[in-house]
This record gives sequence, structure tokens and C-alpha cells, in this order.
Amino acid sequence: MAFFSKLKDRLFKSSSRLEEGLDAIVQDGGEPEPQEASQSETTAQPKPDETVSNLTAPVSPEPSLDAASIKNADPEPATSVASDPEPTAAKPGFLGRLAGKTTPAKPVQKRILDDDMLEQLEELLIASDMGVDTALRVTANIAEGRFGKRLSTAEIKQILGQEIARIMEPVAKPLPLYPQKPQVVLVVGVNGSGKTTTIGKLASQFKEAGKSVVIAAGDTFRAAAVEQLQVWGDRAGVPVLTAPEGSDPASLAFDAMSKAQDMGADLLMIDTAGRLQNRADLMEELSKIVRVIRKKDETAPHNTLLVLDATTGQNALNQVKTFQDLADVSGLVMTKLDGTAKGGVLVALADKFGLPIHAIGVGEKIDDLSPFDPQEFAAALTGQSSS
Repeated sequence: MAFFSKLKDRLFKSSSRLEEGLDAIVQDGGEPEPQEASQSETTAQPKPDETVSNLTAPVSPEPSLDAASIKNADPEPATSVASDPEPTAAKPGFLGRLAGKTTPAKPVQKRILDDDMLEQLEELLIASDMGVDTALRVTANIAEGRFGKRLSTAEIKQILGQEIARIMEPVAKPLPLYPQKPQVVLVVGVNGSGKTTTIGKLASQFKEAGKSVVIAAGDTFRAAAVEQLQVWGDRAGVPVLTAPEGSDPASLAFDAMSKAQDMGADLLMIDTAGRLQNRADLMEELSKIVRVIRKKDETAPHNTLLVLDATTGQNALNQVKTFQDLADVSGLVMTKLDGTAKGGVLVALADKFGLPIHAIGVGEKIDDLSPFDPQEFAAALTGQSSS
């Protein structure tokens, strides 16, 4: 299964909320588009100088997505068949033949994009955790050049998806790799954000890509975290460096750098204990780790990844600000997008901080962590089709 399909399926809480909300907004005050009268099989035949036109309404194009192979739907050209004195009527569908006439197409509901509709869109985006500032900016961009026009749910979804992708595209960047050996990747985050699992998945993927990886179990105060890393290390064939329980994490990080250098490792991934951003003592401990690492290599850590739990909603913004100040965060990984109805927080993070988003996770399996693709994410979040 392509990651887009998995993302869309597991992001159902966010996508269904947006989709249902957009449907409700268009229905509220919307009107069906006028349809051409359907022609019965029993209607009079046209005159010889008339033509019978079979018009197919153009399909609104979906945004082009690379990994998901989402293709633009091109409008079908109208075809014209010259009529004979006694033309043959177009063959109706099965139900049409039973009823003696063709089945009329279901009317498409559309609504004028006015101030009331924009206000409802803002409220919907805020409820999806995009934040007030981002929601206002997105709706303003939607209104530009479209205010006063009649729009369907499908058109609104497409436009919204394009706006979200536009915000996300500048931050969609893979984890940079440097010639420095070992490249030190420090992984930070609050308790339960998924740091340990993310490290295991990244290490496994880098190993498969031909990189030599070493993991340092820097959460020395929690035996379960060390054991979990060792399981991932065994699975990926990656060595895990540990220290006695309760040891100084900064000392472990320093020793791990020496060992990784001796082993000729390409990457050293250092796990850290989960810490709340309002615990000054724990945050100072993180600052100490950074200071000690820089005694070994003043350019380290070369990457500082902040792992965020999508279910925390707007609190993720506070986490980014705090960790960025103390640990000079260089990139983000968002986990647990399958367990939240508020996936829009990732849009707010991109809009406010502009930090690279390296990967997103939608599950516990090894292939449930994937490089971030803004168009795939936007399409999944807004409930657009992958075909």
C-alpha cells in the first residue's frame, strides 16, 4: 500500500472532520447547480439539420502528487454527432431502460463565497488546530480572486489543499547528511512523543540506505527506553551503546561520540530522556548534553530533531519554541497523526516557525514513518482522492 493511501486512511479523523465540515458549509445556504433537462427515449426525433451533443462536465483537476501518483483529471472534450433524418437515440443506462428514460445526474450543490462562508471556513480550520493566524491567512488566500463566486465542496477542497501544500512545501526537507563522521543527531521531545520509536525507524532506514549507524541510549533513567532501543537495534543490525541506569546522560553522549568515531560510523543518533518544557531542571540537563557534545566537536550536534506528538494539538507550538531556544532545534518529526482529529497543527507549525519537517508517522510499523510530502499531506488532510 502506498504511503499516501495509508496516510489518508489513518488520518481519517482529520480528513473526515474537514470533509464533513466543508460539506455542511456548502449545504448551508448553497443551491444546486441548474442541470440540463434529460432527454427521454420517447421524445421526438430532431430535424435533419440539428445535432445531438453529448456533453460531459469537466472534472475539477486534483493537485499532482508525486509519491501517491495522483493524476490530474483532464476534462473530456465535448463530442458532436451529426444527426440523420432518423437518428438512433443514445442508449440509456440499465435503470433508464427500466424507467423508459435516462437517469438525470445528481445536482451539484454550490454556494457563493461570501463573508459568512469565509467566517465558517475560519472556524472549521481553527477547530482542525491550524491556529487563528494560519486559519485567517488561508481563508484570505482562498477568497482572493474568488470572492462572490459559486463554489462546490470539491472545488473548496481542491483550493484548500493547494493552500495547505503551498504553506508546507518550503519546509518539506529530508534530514541533511554531512561528510562529517560521525554525524551527530540529537533527538529530543517531551514524554511519550515517540522519540525512541522514531530513532529505531530512522536508524533502520539509514542502515538500509547503506549508512553505518550507531545509537546511544541517552535516556539512562528509564530502563524500558533502553530495552526498546536495543530491540530496534537488533532488528536493524545497529549497535546500541548503553550506560548503567542512572548514569549522567551527558557523559554517555560524550563517550558515544568517541566510540562512534572509532567505529567509523556515519551517523550517531542520541536518544534523550523525555522532558516537559516547563521543567527547568530537565531542560537544563538537555543544555548540558549539548555543551558536553560540543567539547568533543564544536559543530555538534549536526542535527537536533524534535519529535512531536500530533495529539498534543496547539501545545506543540509551545514545545517547539522552548526546545528551539534551549537545544537549537534544526528539524521536526511529527508522530501519531493516525490518532488525532487535529492534524492541522502541522500546518500551523510550518506557518509559524518554518522549521524543516523531515518525516511524519502514522503507526508503529517500520514503514509507518515516511519523508514528509506536502502535497500528499494536504490531499489526505482535506480528504481528496488519490486517483
